[in-house]
Amino acid sequence: MNIKRIVFVGVGGQGNLLSSRVLGEAALLAGMPVNVSEVHGMAQRGGVVESAVVLGGALSSIVSDGEADVLIGFEPSETLRALGKCSKETTVITNVTPLMPFTVAVGKGVYPDIKEALKLIQEKVKRLIALNADALAEEAGSAMAVNIVMLGALAQSNTVPITADQMKEALKMNIKQKLWDTNLKAFDLGFEAASKV
Repeated sequence: MNIKRIVFVGVGGQGNLLSSRVLGEAALLAGMPVNVSEVHGMAQRGGVVESAVVLGGALSSIVSDGEADVLIGFEPSETLRALGKCSKETTVITNVTPLMPFTVAVGKGVYPDIKEALKLIQEKVKRLIALNADALAEEAGSAMAVNIVMLGALAQSNTVPITADQMKEALKMNIKQKLWDTNLKAFDLGFEAASKV
């Protein structure tokens, strides 16, 4: 099979690492070789978190600049920051709801304009799927389910050779049973939203 490189970016607390683990386990359920890597910035303080899932038997889980087939951003400025991983063939799936960094909150920084950021991303890549994952997570019943909304959008994008059912099965293996209904709804809402973009 062709090698597929998927990069997840966000900030600490958004569930980035759970998402990459679920995708990796879904790949195993689909019978394909997979490598998963994680970079923990200052995750516990809302810092940058990046992870990568490489499908198809690559020797390394490192995704160099211009190599990502899919970039999934849980926070729009982090998506913009990771744009160097993309090429003209990349699909970007991004949340449009900002999570203001501390420096912006205290007036020491300026947050990028969301519309301008999306325009920059759109010009650089093959396809952009932008959705309000925070609102969809709230609709599902948990503000903490942004990452699951994004996995649903990934499943719908047809950018990886893994089915929605395989992702749901892997998700079920990684979350508590009492949270299953909420997370299933979040996944389905992300899937549906991506189909309209």
